[in-house]
Amino acid sequence: MANTIAPKRWYRLIPIAFITYSLAYLDRANFGFAAAGGMARDLNITPSVSSLLASLFFLGYFFFQIPGTLYASRKSAKKLIFWSLLAWGILAMATGWVHNIYLMMCIRFGLGVAESAVMPSMLLFLSRWFTRNERSRANTFLILGNPVTILWMSVLSGYLVHLEGWRQMFILEGLPALIWAFCWWKLVEDTPEQAGWLTHSQKNALEEALKLEQRSLAPVKNIREAFRMRKVILLCIMYALWSIGVYGFVLWLPSILEKAPHMNLVKTGWLSAVPYLAAVLAMYGASHFSDKTLHRKKYIWPFLLLGAISFYISYLLGQGHFWVSYSLLVVAGGAMYAPYGPFFAAITDILPRNVSAGAIALINSLGALGSFAGAYLVGFLNGITGGFAASYLLMAVSLLLAALLTLPALKSTS
Repeated sequence: MANTIAPKRWYRLIPIAFITYSLAYLDRANFGFAAAGGMARDLNITPSVSSLLASLFFLGYFFFQIPGTLYASRKSAKKLIFWSLLAWGILAMATGWVHNIYLMMCIRFGLGVAESAVMPSMLLFLSRWFTRNERSRANTFLILGNPVTILWMSVLSGYLVHLEGWRQMFILEGLPALIWAFCWWKLVEDTPEQAGWLTHSQKNALEEALKLEQRSLAPVKNIREAFRMRKVILLCIMYALWSIGVYGFVLWLPSILEKAPHMNLVKTGWLSAVPYLAAVLAMYGASHFSDKTLHRKKYIWPFLLLGAISFYISYLLGQGHFWVSYSLLVVAGGAMYAPYGPFFAAITDILPRNVSAGAIALINSLGALGSFAGAYLVGFLNGITGGFAASYLLMAVSLLLAALLTLPALKSTS
């Protein structure tokens, strides 16, 4: 029944959510191309400082995520995301004008603050518009903004850095967020009740379907009680470990590829895009079957395990087998991204609406700490070892532990 309620929700809201998260991801992930394209040389940045700069984003992301998401839950996700778009667009463009390393640190931290509540607020927003048997796909179309953006950004950023330099890349890629903020404000409403494009009967049917699924969930008194739940704590740790692998991969893949023989930034851009094409296909397939079967767990841990195995084999191979190692990185990229839709759908499957937004923010905050660790440690290990084997092993172990923790964390789900 739920799939027949107001089909226009899909083409009215999903493209907007996709574009919004795409722009957020564009302005956080292009740092890797700047690092590989002359920024370190121009600003006299050492490898360890470069790792710190890449990871400072996630520190800001961690500190302000829960307050921002609670504001979106209690007040307005629409308002929070509007101001976030403006703030991160300005900060992303400002990165292109920086000549001082300490100012760069402040901007990277500020960019994390500006984007911190966007993802959990968007997930909260979608949970108010899509029912349980639609939510994994809705979440996936949102999070597809991540790999799809990196797919085309990898090519575009490679060309921009090659032709215009890293400063112009930051300025040109930060501008769209400022423009899109006003489109977002015009196009969305916080809840179905406020939507003039839904009929009265469609609003009632959707609201009844959402209320029905809430009644099937065990009540949780408040956010404090939710934060103490064993499954929430396990999901926090699991997501932190998962994020070590994802963001170690995202931020340092261009630098890893750039070290290959006969490589330049344009080739690096094209090769960097391929893992994200695999990610798009894997994410769509996992979310489709997760919603069709309403199974979540079985579309999460096997993919994380596959990513761990791929990184471990890359570690065993060393640097002498570039194309085999690169193929494994493509598999790892697809495997790490595939479970996102089912994972965030599982949280709203097991927690009622009054606490799910706060729980998502907490879990995503711990993910930000994992992202901080992954971004810093992978860059640090690459710098001190002069190769990538140690960072491959780190990402393999992190994903393996994440896969194992998924089983007890979602023990009561299928």
